Amino acid sequence: MTMIPESLSFAILAGLSPLTGLYAAFLMGLITSILGGRPGMVSGGAGATVVVLIALAAGHGVQYLFAAVVLAGVLQLLVGLFKLGKFVRLIPQPVMYGFLNGLAIIIFMAQVQQFRLPADPSSWMTGTSLYTMLGLTAFTILVVLVFPKVTKKIPASLVAILMVFILVSIFGIDTKKVADIASVSGSFPTFHIPDISWTLDTLKLIFPYSLVMAGVGLIESLLTLNMVDEITNTKGKSNKEAMAQGVANVVNGFFGGMGGCAMVAQTLVNLDAGARSRISSFIGAIAIMVIILVGAPFIEQIPMAALVGVMMMVAIGTFQWVSLRIINKFPKSDIFVGMLVAAITVVLHNLALAVLAGVVVSALVFAWDNAKRIRARKYIDEDGVKYYEIYGPLFFGSTAAFMEKFDVLDDPKYIVIDFKESRVVDMSAIDALNKITERYAKQDKHVQLRHLSPDCRSLLKNAQGFVHIDIAEDPTYKVMPND
Repeated sequence: MTMIPESLSFAILAGLSPLTGLYAAFLMGLITSILGGRPGMVSGGAGATVVVLIALAAGHGVQYLFAAVVLAGVLQLLVGLFKLGKFVRLIPQPVMYGFLNGLAIIIFMAQVQQFRLPADPSSWMTGTSLYTMLGLTAFTILVVLVFPKVTKKIPASLVAILMVFILVSIFGIDTKKVADIASVSGSFPTFHIPDISWTLDTLKLIFPYSLVMAGVGLIESLLTLNMVDEITNTKGKSNKEAMAQGVANVVNGFFGGMGGCAMVAQTLVNLDAGARSRISSFIGAIAIMVIILVGAPFIEQIPMAALVGVMMMVAIGTFQWVSLRIINKFPKSDIFVGMLVAAITVVLHNLALAVLAGVVVSALVFAWDNAKRIRARKYIDEDGVKYYEIYGPLFFGSTAAFMEKFDVLDDPKYIVIDFKESRVVDMSAIDALNKITERYAKQDKHVQLRHLSPDCRSLLKNAQGFVHIDIAEDPTYKVMPND
């Protein structure tokens, strides 16, 4: 019920046949329910992935779109095979908040668009038609809010849709229905190789679109997987899900579907209804196919107000209201990241770019904070050797502050830099050590490094030939095992 309007509206938005969206909902839902790594999660013809292909379809035709969907599926499959799905763990919590908040706003605004006239989508409803639509939407929201207090065994969203349908049918209320968007009647999808020229130029054309689609699809799917993990207190398999998404998109391209990914709103509807297993999304996919084949006349009569009300409640549930309550309690950088991700998601509808921007900004803030933490404790022992005990990581962001700690001209002949409370992290750190050693060497002074961790030693060993540093042989203590 909630997948059909989104699949239809985004298919039409992309200039595709309405059935292209419904086939995607069926194929994505069916394949990921069987092969996916997250029971309870729903996949379908999501607008987030289709939006990036609109330009390709408009400029070169739907066959190139199908080819791009196949290539995107192959890329997603490779991500799963090489076990790269785990990198979604690097996405910070503020990015998750921003992603979900932005998505909630998009879902809500998409429902507002349904208040346009069916005959003239450029004009808004007025008068009786507007008040009827608003009243039925409000009634749907009321049922969704109240019915769970009666029982949670039957999904409140389904009850709300049926009640509005019965109300409209009994009283003959004239209001916008699914049929006013498009017909959902059709046949079973058939195998079809995209009719394009299979050349290198074609690959160059579709690859950028496929790459973005694969990225958007995987990010939304894996973030949704993490969300379901938190809600259900269980653990999904990100790499398995990535492979399932890939297989589903490859099949989509060859069977006339517009492709897709996991759908946050529909997954939340599923979870709110109590679904926790694969059977729920499997039945959802089969039901969509049955509707295409035989149930279209009934589904087309469902009032759009009912679906709008359900999706508005999903949007309200998706929004992370806790992020507003903690806005004054968390670091300003985290708040900025969350707002940035939400803004990019809403304005550009590009989830991949939004999440990437959030991760990059978070990484830069982390690097800056750690760069300020490097310290040096200095003292001279009874033999006249000066010690620099370094605290904090030495990496590209902290090398400038590290170099400022040393008094090359006034230091004695022998200097020891102690890394017991520090780590040499990258090549920038090695270069800094090489430079400080050379500065002392020009003053005929000797520098020795102590208490380097094994990984730091390995890093410096690999740089031999480029750097000339004296590393003290720290003792290794062996512990006798108990008999």
